[in-house]
Amino acid sequence: MKRIVALIVTIALLALGAVGSQAAELKKLKVGHLPTSGHLLYFVAKEKGFFKQEGLDVELFRFTNSGEGLTAIRSGKLDAGSFGTSAPLAFIAKGADFTLFGGQMGEGHALIAKPEKAARFKDLKNYRGATIGAIRLATGDVVFRAALHEAGLDWRKDLTIKEFDSPAAVQEAVKKGAIDAGLTWIPYYTMAEKQGLVVVKYSGDVIKSHTCCRQVALTSTLKARQADFEKFMVALLRAYKFYQTNKNETVDIVSKYVQIDKADLSKDIYGGHLLVSPDPHKKSIVQFWDFMKKADYIASNEPIEQHVTTRIYTAALANLNKREPKEKLWKELDKDFRAVDPDLHIKKH
Repeated sequence: MKRIVALIVTIALLALGAVGSQAAELKKLKVGHLPTSGHLLYFVAKEKGFFKQEGLDVELFRFTNSGEGLTAIRSGKLDAGSFGTSAPLAFIAKGADFTLFGGQMGEGHALIAKPEKAARFKDLKNYRGATIGAIRLATGDVVFRAALHEAGLDWRKDLTIKEFDSPAAVQEAVKKGAIDAGLTWIPYYTMAEKQGLVVVKYSGDVIKSHTCCRQVALTSTLKARQADFEKFMVALLRAYKFYQTNKNETVDIVSKYVQIDKADLSKDIYGGHLLVSPDPHKKSIVQFWDFMKKADYIASNEPIEQHVTTRIYTAALANLNKREPKEKLWKELDKDFRAVDPDLHIKKH
């Protein structure tokens, strides 16, 4: 009897040791995000346990804007983060050694205004003389500046663009009449509609299928921890599959991070003005870099292709294809990746 008890105790201790060892083996990653439902891949991967199942202990940190998050990455306080396309590219133009290694969301921005002013801003040429609010380093800001440039306006001379630190600040300035219209992102433009403002134009109406938040890390960090980031991308791909097949639960999960009405969240996430994908879309990033230079948002001769890698994404896809050879989604994503990216274009107005 004593031997049996001893054996049971030994097995229990071994089991506890195995659990402890497994927990100790989790690789820690500090990851930044913005207050937007567009970052749902992080939220789903975290809540469904995909990060842990891939051997990662991911801690999420919320930032008000992309500039703050990228500064945290640059200083070593974060390992990576998801921040708008324009922000990391602007940092790179000023010498930051960032690498973009994956996607998160596309489009998801809009111009909001009071109902009585909305008609004016349907046509980009009517922006002359207006004061437009924008979030510092936000993707939507660059999208509209590029479109204004294409429409023949000089955004530095023909109108005033006032920068704010947060989407909430832009929304409040529009409500008070301190600015004529404001650029904001999902879900804030939906919240603005609830408060009597209107969406005048979505960013996808201006530049179709433009990239927004990309996965960003210091180049040195990415090289040193490539295996960890491949696992990170596997978790995001699994989250992407979940987002496609479990809409109600996805909304429930996102509601823990973005506290607005679930019906509004569902509209934001699945209503057609948000593109979700972990694919880095390298060609689209290069095109966005060109938009930024043409609109005089940045001045740089840096070859941006050197700051974008697809290796992490393709390795993660290969991993999942090997693990789940019958899963059609992984094959479809691989086919999409290998196909030429659809050309971005600024719509004529």
